[in-house]
Amino acid sequence: MQYAKLSGLALALVCSLPTLASENKPNLVLQITVDGLRADLLERYKHNFGEGGFRYLMEDGTYYTNAHYQHGNTETIVGHVSLATGAPPSVHGMVGNVWYDRSQERLVYNVEDSNYNMLTSGAGVDKATEIDPTQKAAGGDGRSPEPILSTTFSDELTISNSGQSKIFAVSVKDRGAISLAGHSGKAFWFSKAQSEFVTSNYYYDEYPAWVERWNEKAIPSQYSKQKWELSLPREAYTLEEHNPDHKVELAGFQRTFPHPYGPASYKYYSTMLTVSPAGDEITENFASTLLMQEKLGQGKATDYLSVSFSSNDYVIHLYGPESLEAEDNLIRLDKTLAKLFKNIDNHVGLENTLIVLSADHGVPESSPAANVLGFTQAQYFNKDSLLSAGVEKRLKDEFGLSKDAIRLYAQPYVYLNHELLKEKKVDLEAVQAAIADEVSKVEGVAYAVSSNDIAANRVPNTHIMNLIKNNYHPARSGDVYIVFAPRSYINDMEGLQIASTHGSPWRYDTHVPVIFAGYDVEGQKVSRSITPYDIAPTLSNKLGITQPSGSIGEVLKEVTN
Repeated sequence: MQYAKLSGLALALVCSLPTLASENKPNLVLQITVDGLRADLLERYKHNFGEGGFRYLMEDGTYYTNAHYQHGNTETIVGHVSLATGAPPSVHGMVGNVWYDRSQERLVYNVEDSNYNMLTSGAGVDKATEIDPTQKAAGGDGRSPEPILSTTFSDELTISNSGQSKIFAVSVKDRGAISLAGHSGKAFWFSKAQSEFVTSNYYYDEYPAWVERWNEKAIPSQYSKQKWELSLPREAYTLEEHNPDHKVELAGFQRTFPHPYGPASYKYYSTMLTVSPAGDEITENFASTLLMQEKLGQGKATDYLSVSFSSNDYVIHLYGPESLEAEDNLIRLDKTLAKLFKNIDNHVGLENTLIVLSADHGVPESSPAANVLGFTQAQYFNKDSLLSAGVEKRLKDEFGLSKDAIRLYAQPYVYLNHELLKEKKVDLEAVQAAIADEVSKVEGVAYAVSSNDIAANRVPNTHIMNLIKNNYHPARSGDVYIVFAPRSYINDMEGLQIASTHGSPWRYDTHVPVIFAGYDVEGQKVSRSITPYDIAPTLSNKLGITQPSGSIGEVLKEVTN
């Protein structure tokens, strides 16, 4: 429960408690998440990084090079909440960016909450939430962390000192901010509709004055009529484009530099910013302003700031990790991180700040690029063939059912019409097994597993199956879990053709960097196997507080010893 929502008497009692000094603790914990940063990309592009950004972390920090998620659906919300809670989706409940809610009989978006609304500005203008294809199933614009079923590190930090720590999270994506802010912090995200940072009335009754002032400056409009151009001479980049004929377009964005942002009046102007380095630069500007205006790291208790940089994910979706765009975006992000670290050093001191950087998931090379390299089985999967004629025939011949028995497919699950099956007196487990059997025969599908088999632990004890089990939550998971073959995936996002996407249990999607730096952290590279679930319990142990309620991670000895 947020302290802002406590009764006046309860709030007075909390505030009367003694402040816990942060003696022998960092003044600030800075948690950075780079959306979609597969771990090896840092090494691949390191030689083009400058000083003070990624290199500072990699060379002066404790750098774990062998960190893998242990859940199957490597989507944005799943990874972000796993970072926050130290738990897999089977515990924290975020099984995907969307899932079918049987009680509401519709798809729900992961952080939607009809009990809240987007906060209205002081000028009386409604702050619209971001336009994102994964949110089209959402019911209303309300946002909160209530769907997260575990506490987060930031929640436990709040509890540890009766609310004395200041907790903030910032991202272009609402889910990127809300997840790390937890239930007790404050979250801000970027509205593409308004080209401003916004929040919901879960967090505030009115916007802080400094947020209104930041939005009034219209910083995103400074990119109007400018272009995203290469930072370096073309010959300085690491990889040639493997398939220059493979082009992806988004309202004028093509795989040819420079990429124009267009005028600020252009309908998709704000979207253009977020699918380029500009999105991260704007995020850093807001986060640094927050740092100063909220005086983070200046009190007696340890404060917390999460910054999730989203542009890398968008750029890789559009162009692939092997593209000039992906490399240049990371070169620009490197400079953005250096700027953020300098601001923190000036206002808090890096020696007083415990930094941790990771990612929510990895990503594969685009399928056409993989084909050029000899991976002939890599393909863009035709989703229309997923629930093919074979599935329909099996349903009809074996159960007397039509395709109406299948409600929908939402990555990575097939959801069945339980009400219809009950009405027809057809055994749910048998239908799940039949569909899983038929789907597994489709070219490009590696596995199809029924939820009944997962729940009853009737699956082989293999690495991939264990990841699938870790993704299972009985109230939110579907009836059949589908895993596509390596480097094969559906490249359609609400009608938009994309170059690459994530969401699989394969190693390229589970492999992310984990780096601790700053406050009494030694410079070292560690190759032993760890998981990003280890971050939250390690932070908790470092600060001497309780681990998140559902955490299954281990404390990293290299950071805490």
